[in-house]
Amino acid sequence: MPDIIQLLPDNIANQIAAGEVIQRPASAVKELLENAVDAGATEIKLIVNDAGKALIQVIDNGKGMSETDARMSFERHATSKIKNIDDLFHIKTMGFRGEALASIAAVSQVELKSKKAEDITGTYIEIDNSVVKKQEPVAMPQGTSIAMKNLFFNVPARRNFLKSNPSELRHIVDEFIRVAMAFPSVFFSLTSNAQEVFHLENGSMKQRIVQLLGNSYNAKLVSVQEQSDYMNIYGFVGKPETAKKTRGDQYFFVNNRFIKSAYLNHAVMGAFDEMIAKDSFPMYTLFIDLDPSQIDINVHPTKQEIKFEDEKIVYAFVKSAVKHALAQFSITPTLDFELDSSIQHLDAVSKPFTAERKSSVASSSLYNTFTQKNQAHFIENKSELKHWKDLYEPSSGESGALNPMPASPLTNAEVANREPGFVPLRAFVTTAPTALEHLTQLHHTYIMGQNEDGFMVIHQQNAHERILYERFMKAVAGKPIAIQQNLFPITIELAAMDMVILTELLPELHLLGYHLEPFGKNTFVIQGTPADVDQGNEKTAIEKMLEQFKHFSADLKYTKREKLFRSMAWQRAVKGGTALTQKEMKILVEDLFACNTPNITPNGKPVYTSFKKNELDKMFGR
Repeated sequence: MPDIIQLLPDNIANQIAAGEVIQRPASAVKELLENAVDAGATEIKLIVNDAGKALIQVIDNGKGMSETDARMSFERHATSKIKNIDDLFHIKTMGFRGEALASIAAVSQVELKSKKAEDITGTYIEIDNSVVKKQEPVAMPQGTSIAMKNLFFNVPARRNFLKSNPSELRHIVDEFIRVAMAFPSVFFSLTSNAQEVFHLENGSMKQRIVQLLGNSYNAKLVSVQEQSDYMNIYGFVGKPETAKKTRGDQYFFVNNRFIKSAYLNHAVMGAFDEMIAKDSFPMYTLFIDLDPSQIDINVHPTKQEIKFEDEKIVYAFVKSAVKHALAQFSITPTLDFELDSSIQHLDAVSKPFTAERKSSVASSSLYNTFTQKNQAHFIENKSELKHWKDLYEPSSGESGALNPMPASPLTNAEVANREPGFVPLRAFVTTAPTALEHLTQLHHTYIMGQNEDGFMVIHQQNAHERILYERFMKAVAGKPIAIQQNLFPITIELAAMDMVILTELLPELHLLGYHLEPFGKNTFVIQGTPADVDQGNEKTAIEKMLEQFKHFSADLKYTKREKLFRSMAWQRAVKGGTALTQKEMKILVEDLFACNTPNITPNGKPVYTSFKKNELDKMFGR
């Protein structure tokens, strides 16, 4: 029998290795940005076209490479950072295994330009499928520019598995944020299809966090700073009110390298215990510095998972550091600005509050209105505020202080105007399919109704979620929801990641009654919304929908459209704790039993439960 084992050709071996390192365009972005950081660059520009499928280019002003180094950098396991086995356990750079450029060259067409400060000319190298096609001198400034084109052009099966452009761009933005967050002293920019998405000037850590995650965090960050002989921890955590339903804004860095660690995340969650809801997640950007010999970063191809020599010490240190920071905040909140000195010279501050002035204030009718008991009903008689009575008094010829409810059945619009927290939906109800009578609301959360067999208890939020979900399904199936045009268009500014998500969802949102148009950098104009969205609540509705969409995005079994429907249904459903009128409860029950699947929510939660009369009789011995 002839021998059957043979060595793989280099180009095939490189493609197999590339499958571990370069899984999608974002993987290449991560490797190229890390190389630029390791080169000591102070300016790094990332340019992508077609979400990295057509072009990924990184331009830096780092130290550059010589002609020989430029050629060697594309060889497998070629690195300048490891010379012996001990170096592997003292790594302080981002890249070190020499796989990145070799893997990139195996699955794309690469053009490299690089020049050292002391060289007269730089080096230009063109590589196609791991084969050097051209090498020549080139005039250029100090630094490196590497462009990879047509990713997976020679592995069409891998290219077919890539997601849509907005989806791949989201992953690129993720990787960009993780590198840019760790190095606030470096200028970063990201340009996608000739449109600048990020322009990050160098600055402080807090400035970089706000640049990346949005201005909403500007006044809501708590500084974390603890040092010990074993390790240091620094960074910021969000105040409890910034907690969200998703883990999106959570970043851990060990020696400036982004990592994922459920163990350390649990430590931070423990520090926030009883300060935020159980299903909420705090924002944090925390940096841990410790001796590289205490960690192993070479346990995963993407280097996002590491092992600590002593996890328990790190866990306890992180938890106590965050707790200490939050405790300091709760006692003495810190502000980023000093008190204006002119305030100190105002009369109210500089002059003493004498007994004479106190007596003068206490004798005023306005003071008495808010300090004496039982004054609420006599405010117009006791103070100078009598003219406010005109706002709620009936006009001549009407009786009663407030207009009574009309006796005739209310329209949907009238109900919506009276109860802004609840929106009745009658889009596909024809006749009342249930015989529930005597509807009663329990704890502002449950609706109880009687029928011939016994009674039924319905969870109002779960029921409304099912109604909305099926309404959205019908909208996509050919019955788009009517759009109510805004009299004055509303602008909404989003973080870059949310902007990418919203761009991806625009077609589906239009079917669901939202008319949004891009309006410059990270900004959209809300031209119209569904008729049942309260005026003035448009921005909040979209922001909450995006937050819920990101919450569902962790579940890979749902399609993008399914995630959107579930997010919208949850966001717009009437929440527990909202008081409903008889009319609203009746409409909700009718709409529920007109659904195809009225008994469960889109997420599989029960909507109602029934109690039989004969079972009740048995309970009481009848």
